[in-house]
Order: sequence, then structure tokens, then C-alpha cells
Amino acid sequence: MNIFLYLDKGTWVHRLDPRSKMIGMLIVFTICLCFNHPLYMAGVSLGILGMAISARVLPNFWRLRFILILLVFFSTLMWPLFIIGPTPLWAWGPFQVSRESLLYGMAMGLRLASFVSTGLILLSTTRNEELTNGLIRVGVPYPVAFALSTSLRLIPTFAGAGATIIQAQVSRGLDLESGSIFNRIGKFIPQAVPLFFYAIRHTNLLAMALESKGFNPEAKRTLYYEPHMRGIDYAVIGLLLIVLMAMLYIRLGIHLGAVLPGRL
Repeated sequence: MNIFLYLDKGTWVHRLDPRSKMIGMLIVFTICLCFNHPLYMAGVSLGILGMAISARVLPNFWRLRFILILLVFFSTLMWPLFIIGPTPLWAWGPFQVSRESLLYGMAMGLRLASFVSTGLILLSTTRNEELTNGLIRVGVPYPVAFALSTSLRLIPTFAGAGATIIQAQVSRGLDLESGSIFNRIGKFIPQAVPLFFYAIRHTNLLAMALESKGFNPEAKRTLYYEPHMRGIDYAVIGLLLIVLMAMLYIRLGIHLGAVLPGRL
């Protein structure tokens, strides 16, 4: 089982400087905040999907498809219960669902899925050491960059350990398939105990390894990987900024793309 998100495809997105990819991700996040109408958010989501296709990272999207679908589904289901629009569609007691709130919930689901998809593209096209180096070069203190890099390395490690624990329990007769969904969720709770002890032991060993090597986060250091901003990096950032300016003009200048104008 491959528990890492990085896919070595050699596309133009992979060859971008990590700084330009991180700046581009922030710009795309801002673009996603421009609209709260599902039609416009769907256009933004399709643009992100097109970038994923060009980066050839769709296998990771397929792996996380249920998370993306659930984000859209639960957002569409929950937001209408907290926002009331001027066009009611259905009412039951104190609860009322309006056309605007339903559309707003759909847009928020697409926005959340777009956020996750953009971050997924970044992690699928950027190695961990490239991401750390990019953070250092944009001015993030080395201890913070190192902590982020370590956390990104530990997530797949713990995921693999959890999968191993579940497989070991299944081989010993644990039935995780029968019963209702709540019963099946309850069967996974005891698996957290050995995973918790594994996490404590692993982090303790990591701390001892760093101390034995004389790790000093404040020391000056050289880096083997030396990225350089090229013309395509500036072109991508410039293009995304132009798209952002156009989206802001559509929302603020000609007042389109909002199903509830008073909300982001």
C-alpha cells in the first residue's frame, strides 16, 4: 500500500519552484473565497481539476474521492439549517430551507473540496525536502519548517502503522465488516490504543536520534537542494494574479457570483 502522496511524474507542475507552488496555492485559495454561488464555484473547481489533470495527479484524487464527496454532501446538508434566505423551499417546525441557503451550502462544499484539492496538488507534485526548502527561502524560521517537514513525514508513517495494526487484528479474527456503520466505527476505536503507544514510542526514538546527532535548529546550515525561480514560475504566478484580479472584478465590480451578497 502506497501511503505517500507524492507522485513522480515529471510534469511542468512538478518542475516548478516550490515557492511558486506555495504562492500559487495561496492565490487559488483567495480565488475560491471570491464566490458563494455554486455555478461560479463549479467553474473554479473545474479549473483546479484541469490543473490536476495536467499535473497527472488524478490517482490521488481517486484515493481521496470519498473525502471530497463527503465534504460537498455534508456542507450542502448542514448549511441550509443555519442560513435563511428570502425564498423558502421547505419548512418543518423551527427549521426552514430556502433556495439561497441550499445554493450557498453547495458552494461552500465545492469551496472546501477546492481547498483540499489545491493542497493535494501541492503535496502530489512537491517532495517533502522541496517543500521544506521552499518554506525556508520564503522566510519561515528553520525550526518551524523542520517541524512541518517532520509532521508531514510522520503522517504516512502513522497511517502505515495503523493499517498494519488493523491487518494484524483482522488476521486474528476481528470482524470489521458486519453490523451497522456505528458498530463498525466502534470496532475501530480499540485499534487506536496500540497506535497511540506506537506514536509515543516513535516520537521518543526520533527525539533521541536528533539529540544523539547533536541537532541544533539555530545552527547555520547548507542545503543540498537549491531551487531557482525561472521564467515559468513568474509566468504562473502572474497568470494566477491576473485570474484573481478578474475574479475580484466579477464579484466586486459587476456584482456577480454571489447567491447571498452579504456573505463570503
